[in-house]
Amino acid sequence: MTWSDELADARLENETVLLRPLQAHDRDALAQIAFESDIWTYFTTRIDAEADLDAFMTTGLADIAAGRRYVFSVIEKASGRVAGSMSFGNLAEADRRIEIGWSWLGRDFRGRGVNAAAKHVLLRHAFERLGCERVEFKTDVLNDRARRGLRNIGAVEEGVLRSFNYMPGGRRRDAIFYSVLRAEWPAVSERLQAHLELA
Repeated sequence: MTWSDELADARLENETVLLRPLQAHDRDALAQIAFESDIWTYFTTRIDAEADLDAFMTTGLADIAAGRRYVFSVIEKASGRVAGSMSFGNLAEADRRIEIGWSWLGRDFRGRGVNAAAKHVLLRHAFERLGCERVEFKTDVLNDRARRGLRNIGAVEEGVLRSFNYMPGGRRRDAIFYSVLRAEWPAVSERLQAHLELA
C-alpha cells in the first residue's frame, strides 16, 4: 500500500483528538477560529479575510486530491469542535521521510494538550503505519514558542537554512529544522504521553 492510499482517508485519533482529512464543510467551523491574527505571525500565508480562508480551503483540498500534502482538521473530542489544522507534507516515500507542519490551533485550544495529542497521533502514524525513518519539522527561527515546543517533545534541532523563503510583508525568513528519527520515536512517544497526562 502506498502512502497516498494510506493517507487519503486516514482517521488518526487518541483520547484527546481526532484528525481526519480536511473537508469542504469544515470551512464554517474553521471560520470561527481562523481570524485570530496571532496564529499567523510566523506563517508564510495569513488568514485575515474570508478570501484568505477560501484560498486555504481550495489549496488544502487540491493538495489532498493531488497527493501533495495531506491536510487534517483537528477535532478536540471533549468539545466536538474543530480546533485547527495540521498536515503531512514534503512526502519522500522512497526515502521514508515526511514533514509534519502547517500546524495551527485556535486560541481556545492552546495549552489544553490538543497540540501534543495531535503531534503524537501524527508521529505514531508516520513511524508505525507509514514506516518512516525520519520525520521533520521546520519553523521560523524567530518562533520561540514553536522551537521550545519541538525541543520539549524531544525533536532534535538540526540547523538554520538562511533566507529560506519570503514572509508576508517581504521579510526573508530563516527556517530552522528539527527531526525525530525512528530510533528516537519510543522516547519521544513517552515524552508526549507524559505531556498528555499533565494536560
